[in-house]
Order: sequence, then C-alpha cells, then structure tokens
Amino acid sequence: MNMAANANYLNVNFGKQRKISDTTEFKQLTKQDARNELSKELEKILNTAPSTVEKQRTMEEFKGFQRLFSQFLQGTSSSVQWDKVMPLPERAVIKYDSLPTPETQLLKQMLNKLVVVKLNGGLGTTMGCTGPKSVIPVRNELTFLDLTVQQIEHLNKTYDVDVPLVLMNSFNTDEDTHKVLPKYRGLRIKIYTFNQSRYPRLNKESLLPIGRTLKNPDPDSWYPPGHGDFYSSFFNSGLLEMFITGGREFCFVSNIDNLGATVDLKILSRLLHPTKSEGNEFVMEVTDKTKGDVKGGTLIQYENKLMLLEIPQVPKDKVDEFKSVNKFKIFNTNNLWIKLKTIASLVEENRLNMEIIVNPKHLDNGMNVIQLETAAGAAMKDFDGAIGINVPRSRFLPVKKSSDLLLVMSNLYSMKQGSLLMNPERTFPTTPLVKLGDQHFLKVRDFLSRFATIPDMLELDHLTVSGDVTFGRGVALKASFINFLKALSYYIITFINSIMFFLNY
Repeated sequence: MNMAANANYLNVNFGKQRKISDTTEFKQLTKQDARNELSKELEKILNTAPSTVEKQRTMEEFKGFQRLFSQFLQGTSSSVQWDKVMPLPERAVIKYDSLPTPETQLLKQMLNKLVVVKLNGGLGTTMGCTGPKSVIPVRNELTFLDLTVQQIEHLNKTYDVDVPLVLMNSFNTDEDTHKVLPKYRGLRIKIYTFNQSRYPRLNKESLLPIGRTLKNPDPDSWYPPGHGDFYSSFFNSGLLEMFITGGREFCFVSNIDNLGATVDLKILSRLLHPTKSEGNEFVMEVTDKTKGDVKGGTLIQYENKLMLLEIPQVPKDKVDEFKSVNKFKIFNTNNLWIKLKTIASLVEENRLNMEIIVNPKHLDNGMNVIQLETAAGAAMKDFDGAIGINVPRSRFLPVKKSSDLLLVMSNLYSMKQGSLLMNPERTFPTTPLVKLGDQHFLKVRDFLSRFATIPDMLELDHLTVSGDVTFGRGVALKASFINFLKALSYYIITFINSIMFFLNY
C-alpha cells in the first residue's frame, strides 16, 4: 500500500516537472537560478570584508553589479535590430565651425561653472609599463597627468578661475596615482579623486565569481567595469553633490590618454548659453572617420532617440556595413560634456539604461572569464537634447600604443601650456598612418631604444615598420615609407629568382 502510494506520488511530481520543458519557462527558471546562485556567492564574499566600511562600500558596488547581471541575463546586451537604424535627423550633429566664439567678458563666469573629469582607470600594461598609464612620459619627460595639470592650471591663471580637476581612478591605479599628486601642491589647481567600482570577474561556464575573498584579493579576480560606471561612482563619491551645491553646472569628461581633449570654450558656451529651442544636457564630440577608425562607435537614430552604436551591438552580417566610411562618416571621440544636475537625477531615479558590453578574457591560469561593462557615451539617449558636435581631428589624439607615441613625440606637434598643437608647416590635413611591429616596438622601453632621435615626420603620409629595425640620427621620413629591410628582402628575392631563371634557361 505504501509502495503504491509512493509510486503515485512520484508519478504526479514527475508529471508536474515536465511543464518546464517549455523553452521560455525553462530559460526563465535557469535565469532565476543564476541570479540566486550569484546572490549567495556575493553574500559569502561580503562576509570576508576586513572592515565595516569595506563591507558597506562593496555592498553598494554589488548592487550595481547585480543590476548589470540581470540585464545580461535578459539579453539587453544583444545586437540592435538593423532595420530600425535610421539616418541622423537634421541638427543631431552640428559642425564645430558653426559655433560662435564667446565674448571675453563671459569666460570667467563660464569656466567657474565647469568641472573637468579625466578617466584614469587604465594601466600601462599594453605599452609594456607598470602602474597607471597616466604616469608614462609622452613628451619632454612630461606624463599624461603632467600635461593635463598644466592645461587646467593655465586656464585658472589666465582667467582667474578655479576649474577643478577630477580623476576617476580604478582599484588598479588609485594608490600609485596618489603617490604622484603631492608634486602638484604648489600649483593653482585643486585635484579631486574618486574610484570607479570594483566588480567580480565571472567564470564563463558557471557565471559565478572566480574570487572568494575581500581580504588581500587576487587582482585577477576583479575588474573596473568600463567608463559607463562614471555616473553612479561620481554620484556615490559625494563629489557630484558638492560641485552642484558650489554652482557648477557641466562636466567635461575625457580619457586621460587623449592629448587632444582640452577644455573648449566654444562648446562650453553652447551649453551655458543655449537658444530657447536647443538646450542640451549631453554633448558628444565626434569627428570624421578615416580608414583607421572603422571600428569606432558612431551615432545613429534608433527608436526616435540619438544613440551611440558600438561594434559589439552590430549584427555579424552587418559589420562590414558598419565599418563603411561612406555610410557611417563619424565616430565617438569619448569627449563628453554632461549636465551635472541631470546626472544626479538619473542616478537617483535609476533611469540610466546603458547597453552592456560583454568582454571575454582568457586568464594566465587558463580560465575563461567574462566582464560586464558599459560605455559612458551609451547614456546619451537618457539625456534631453543630446547632440553630437563634429570637431576637428586635433581634438582626438589618443596614445594607445607606441605608434601613437611616435606621432606625439615628433615634430608634427609643438607644445604650449600642456596642449599639443599641429605644426603649421605640415601640409597634409591629417596625421600620418603609422604601424610599428609589436614584436620589437610594443614596449615603450624597446620602442625608445630603436630611435637615436625621433625622425622628421612633417611630410610623412604612411609608415609601416616590421622586423628588427633601428633608426639613426637625423632621419627624415617622407610620403609612404615601408621599412627598408622588408623592401630590401623583396628585391633580393626577386633578383635571385631572375638569376636562377637565366641559369636554368
């Protein structure tokens, strides 16, 4: 009797369980399981916090991470529907040349409403350096941070203002950055810092954190979640509220390794003195694409909003179309001008909706992990009156690798108060396209050892170097130059083949 009852009980339950074979319900249950398991693991990690302050800070960060994880599970990082991508409407992107020059008597008032924010979370590892990328020397032994400080101090002295410099550090760069800040104490500049969030890397298969503790955590187990984290971290730091209370209205946000991203008074004036019909809470600086920029994010009209489109969001069969310079003519420089009060309200009301970037990584221990990230420019659709301004190429001068470093160290540029200016003797409208082989030029130390002096590049159009090549003193590179060894080997092989042909003949 009991056996029969047990058998019936099992059959009934098995019948009920079969309902989850429905694909939609199965996926929903799987997602819920993933959320629950993640919550349990994060709680275990929180219990390892070495202090109450550390636990509270990490708890706030984990809330943001769990929101991002839920978006990831819902598939909000998936590609856009290509048939909904529409041409940009008129006035969505305006020409920089159309902006009027502000009146001199207004400049002091304008600058006192500005905050300059530099994204300083990156390491110099891609260039073979340790520590923050911002402390790598790039020109006359001056670092990215030195040049930035010079620029802001010059503004403050020239216009008798106090524009603050804010550095968004990561857990990777914060300590080393603070070690160099004391050298700026005697200058007319106030420097503030805050840290972006620290999120746990996830095992690609289990979708669970690979780290287990907050006590002496393994750096490989954590990551800074992209510059889209700026909004919430700036808000949580208390600096945003402080600047708003002090009468600041806009912030200018840019990458610290973009040496062209200086304070522009014409753009600032546009924001502070809008026409009645064109108040802008968010401005993205864009510039014309070249063949070297085809992977850069661009602006589109999507579901009646101006939106940043990045290559991970593009359907695979549309990537070539996305890269077309003819169809998508501009790309995002990541120079952003944003209204402070709107940032505060959007974060408070949890109305920021940035697309997720899923960044896969392969660790040295062989583990495959994923990082969930966001880009600051993706928030533009959440701001009223967001526009793009098509700026000159000179405002986009990033130094990502040694080939970029060669450009900024050369006579293509002169330096004035921390700003790099294109040499007026340069006859070409754009900078040269430079490609240096990674094997011999990737690390800054190796790169510098291969130049007795930096070549004259005023008349250079294109430089490609591969192999074990060094440059002597007084070298001038002109037009298109492919490294000598590569070209010489081609001619030697051709010559030998010709001789062999005649001998055989």
